[in-house]
Amino acid sequence: MSTTAVPIPPTKRGVLLWIWAGVAAAVAFAIWLAFAGTAGAIANDPNATNEAFLAFNRTRPGVVETPSGLQYQVLKKGEGETFPTDEDVSLIQYSGKLRDGTVFDASKQPTPLPVAGSVPGFSEGLKLMHKGAKYRLWLKPELAYGPNGAGPIPANSLLIFDVELIDFLPESVVREAQQRQQAQQAVPGGPPPPGAQPQR
Repeated sequence: MSTTAVPIPPTKRGVLLWIWAGVAAAVAFAIWLAFAGTAGAIANDPNATNEAFLAFNRTRPGVVETPSGLQYQVLKKGEGETFPTDEDVSLIQYSGKLRDGTVFDASKQPTPLPVAGSVPGFSEGLKLMHKGAKYRLWLKPELAYGPNGAGPIPANSLLIFDVELIDFLPESVVREAQQRQQAQQAVPGGPPPPGAQPQR
């Protein structure tokens, strides 16, 4: 019994090109995935340097790096056209943590903070935000507390802040309001200070 071979028609040149292009793209993607996974693992290793972490972090989607080296990510866009300046007082909610996730500070309620009254990276981050915005900031040590550290923050720590800018006002307006409030409290028969117990 003889078997008749069925001839396979030749593959068109255009189809072959598409197949090879697909194979090349798959290989390139696999190499990139392996590199990104390795870079991420190295960066998130607690023994990795701050530089390695920041080099990896700047490649993540949505992360922007300023000329000073501050990295930030917009978590929620704000409103309006204006930004805080060094002459303003901001009203913020925030939490700050170290690279290992240890929280070293967090506001329990909206907190007033002069824009120029913080470490350079935090002030720079505030000046990038519109009212109502929420940002994540990564401060390299040179933009934070540097080789000295501060309180629970070890020397040369990279700091990560989540900051919500609730509002901001010129510092002169805030001072005027404080002076008026102090003057009212000093006047006999004026309104009692907040939280004061009524006299009997």
